[in-house]
Amino acid sequence: MVGKTTEERTDENVVYVGKKPPMSYVLAVITEFSGGSDEVVIKARGRAISRAVDTAEIVRNRFVTDAEVKEIKISTENLTNEEGRTSNVSSIEIFLVKKKSK
Repeated sequence: MVGKTTEERTDENVVYVGKKPPMSYVLAVITEFSGGSDEVVIKARGRAISRAVDTAEIVRNRFVTDAEVKEIKISTENLTNEEGRTSNVSSIEIFLVKKKSK
């Protein structure tokens, strides 16, 4: 699959952030980059958004210094809980890409 476009993206290069410490997700992002991915997407919802931002910044500043933020998408998702009530939950997608070496 050479030359993937954003529409053809699979979940291979996506890191979902949850309740673990940020370093767990940093390791996952670094693993994706070292596995040959040029782009990694960090996704989070609700309270995990700050952990996703921390993960992206730790990766960029400490480990993959040639990575940069390509795009950030924010949105609101409508979730239904067990009682049937719906609630709005914020979500974020942070697109990290490796800079092309010249």
